[in-house]
Amino acid sequence: MHTTLHVLADAPAQMLPARSLMAFTLASHIILVPLGVALPLITLILHGYGLRRGDRTALLLARRWSAVMAVQFAIGVVTGTVLSFEFGLLWPGLMGRWGDVFGIGFGVEAWAFFLEAVLIAIYLYGWRRLPARTHFLLALPLPATALLGAFGILAANSWMNTPRGFSLDAAGNPVDVNIWKAIFTPMFGPQYWHFVVAMLVTAGYVVAGVYAVGWLRGRRDRYHRLGFTIPFTVAAVLTPVQFVLGDSIARQVFHKQPVKFAAMEIVWETDTHVPEYLFGRLHSDGSVSGGIKIPQFDSILAGFSPDTRVTGLTSVPADERPNATQATIAHWAFDTMVGIGSLLAVLALWYALIWWRRRRLPASPWFYRCAAVSGVASVVAVECGWITTEVGRQPWIVYENMRVAEAVTSTGSSTLWTMFGLVVVVYVFIFGSFLVILLRMRTRWRLADEEDRAGTGERPTAQAPETDTPYGPRPTVPSGAAPPSGTDGPSSSAESRP
Repeated sequence: MHTTLHVLADAPAQMLPARSLMAFTLASHIILVPLGVALPLITLILHGYGLRRGDRTALLLARRWSAVMAVQFAIGVVTGTVLSFEFGLLWPGLMGRWGDVFGIGFGVEAWAFFLEAVLIAIYLYGWRRLPARTHFLLALPLPATALLGAFGILAANSWMNTPRGFSLDAAGNPVDVNIWKAIFTPMFGPQYWHFVVAMLVTAGYVVAGVYAVGWLRGRRDRYHRLGFTIPFTVAAVLTPVQFVLGDSIARQVFHKQPVKFAAMEIVWETDTHVPEYLFGRLHSDGSVSGGIKIPQFDSILAGFSPDTRVTGLTSVPADERPNATQATIAHWAFDTMVGIGSLLAVLALWYALIWWRRRRLPASPWFYRCAAVSGVASVVAVECGWITTEVGRQPWIVYENMRVAEAVTSTGSSTLWTMFGLVVVVYVFIFGSFLVILLRMRTRWRLADEEDRAGTGERPTAQAPETDTPYGPRPTVPSGAAPPSGTDGPSSSAESRP
C-alpha cells in the first residue's frame, strides 16, 4: 500500500477535514496579511514625502491608500478571528497541553490588534480634523503595531517549530515555563525578519502592480507614476535583502530541523555530495522522478562544500517524518517560492539599472507587464512559504513533542466537513464583497479625477473619502445647501495645499 494511504488509514477520521479547514482559512487570511502588516508603513512613507515636498498628489494617494487600509483591516478582523477560534475548536490537544507555554504570542497579537484598530481610526478621522504635523505624528506608531502583531504570531509559530522554555513532568505535561525562552526560540529571529520583509516586498509589488496596469492602459500622469514608484522602490530595495534572510532561515532549518530540511530538498539518505533537485517527485522507495538534477549542489548550498553531510529522511523512523507525498509538496512549495523570488530579483535589478543609468522609470511595456503580475506572484510565494513551513514539519504539530493526530478535535468528521463547506461559502462572500468595495472605490476616485481634469465642478454622486481639504476643519454648509465647489470631492484634495 502507498505510504500516504497508510498514513490516512492510521490517522483519526477528523484529521483530514480539520486540516483542510485550517489550511483553507489560513491560506485565505494570508492573502490579506501583507497589506495589513506593510501597507501602513508604505502609506506613511508616501505621506511623509507629500508633507516634506508639499506634494498634493502624494497626499491624495496617501489618503486613498488609508481608506484601502481600513477596509482591508475590517476584512482581516473577520478572517483572523475565525483562525483564532479554530485553534481551540480544531486542535484542543495543542491548546490544552501547550497553551500556557506559547499562548503569550496570541496575547501579544490581540493587544496589537486593538492598538492598530484605534490608530487606524485616528488616522482616517484626522485627515479632515487635525493639523498636518499632528496627524502625521499620531500615525507613526501604526506600522509598529502591525509589526507587533506579526511578532506575536511568529513567536507562536517559531515555538511550534523549535519548542523551548519548559520542562516535562512525569505525565509529559510542560512545567517550569520560561516565557522569554518560549518566545525567543532559535527559529524566531530568522523566521520573524524573513516574514516581515516578505510582507513589505509583497505589499510593495501588489500596490505597484495596480498602477503598472494603469500605465499599460495609458494613464501615465504623475498620480500613476508616484503611485507606482514609491511602493515598487520599497519592494525592489528589499528584494535582495529577502534573499539574504531566506538563505539565513534555510540554514537555521538545516541545523535545527534537519528532517524538515530533508523534506524541503527531498533528501532520502544521509550523505555527502548530495545533489540538488529543482522540482522532481520523491517516491516511497526513496527514488526521485522528474525535475532537474544538479550534482553535489545541495551539499554546497547547505555548507558551502560538497563534503557537507546532509541528513536524510530515513535518519528517523517513518512515523516521525513527512511521507513521500508531504516531502514532495514541501519541496515544490520551496522551489516555487525561491523561483518567484529569483524572478522578482531580476525585475528589481532591471528597475535599478534603468534608474542608475538614466534617472527615470523604465519605458518598456514588458517591464510594466512584469510589474503588473509581480504582486500576484509575491502572494503565491508567501503562500508557498507557509506550505513549506507547515507541511515540512509533519507529522508534528509541536516539533518532536506532539503529533497532529494527538492534538485534533474529537468532533465528528461529518460535522467538520459541514463546517468547512459553510466557511467556504462565507469566505467567498467576504472576499467577493472586499473586491466589490475596492472596485467601487477605484471607480469613484477615477470619476472624481476625470471631473477634476475636465473642470466640470459637478458634485460626485457618492461622497469620496478625500472630501474637502486634506487638513483642517470642513467648511460650514447650511442645511440643504450644496457645498462650495472649491471644497467638493477629491479634486480639491489634489488642488489645495495642507
